[in-house]
Amino acid sequence: MVKRYTCKGLLFDMDGTIIDSTNAIVKHWHEMGKELGVDPNVILATSHGRRSIDVLKIYDPSMATPERVAQVEAQIPKRFGRDAEMIPGARNLIALLNEAGASWAIVTSGTRPLVQGWLDVLRIAQPKHVVVAEDVENGKPDPACYRLGRARLGLSAEAATLVIEDAPAGIRAGKAAGCQVVGLTTTHSAQQVREAGADWIIPDLRSITFLGQDKDTGDLHLEIKHFLLS
Repeated sequence: MVKRYTCKGLLFDMDGTIIDSTNAIVKHWHEMGKELGVDPNVILATSHGRRSIDVLKIYDPSMATPERVAQVEAQIPKRFGRDAEMIPGARNLIALLNEAGASWAIVTSGTRPLVQGWLDVLRIAQPKHVVVAEDVENGKPDPACYRLGRARLGLSAEAATLVIEDAPAGIRAGKAAGCQVVGLTTTHSAQQVREAGADWIIPDLRSITFLGQDKDTGDLHLEIKHFLLS
């Protein structure tokens, strides 16, 4: 199946959408689990797509400070960088968007040091706009992060904005922000992505083709293929 889609801006989640750092994050939470005295598998069952500070509030509120979380997350790309890679299709899609000067941003539950670390380690082009964990009071599934991302692109609440996500918490955040959402099955099953409310479900970013930008209106033209309607 193929769908042509036009929007004013794109908002990408990062982990599981642009990069696959699953192995790195698993190692990180195994270490944190030992420190917290908590089974890391219990943490991992609910941590994906959520801010570390929100996860830590459950197990040890004393560690759930912005300074502590930023310090810990800054070490993940440095220590486990070899365990991460690009999601298929991500590098090419980002390169085409940047070349066209298209309106796009990263909206992630990671801290600024974590995001910058992955951009550096994986040599990803620096986006003009990024929304990180420190920028909002409440993390996904709260829609504040995607509302802020849309605002940073200079778009109104009524402007067609496409969110690209993999985690149910992020999909719910995008929908609650009034955006349409493409859900990737890179970290969760198609059923979980569908139940979260994704408008289209695709395997990875090879299923999204950037067709170009209208110079007069700024509209971004996309082709979405190999999807399942939710």
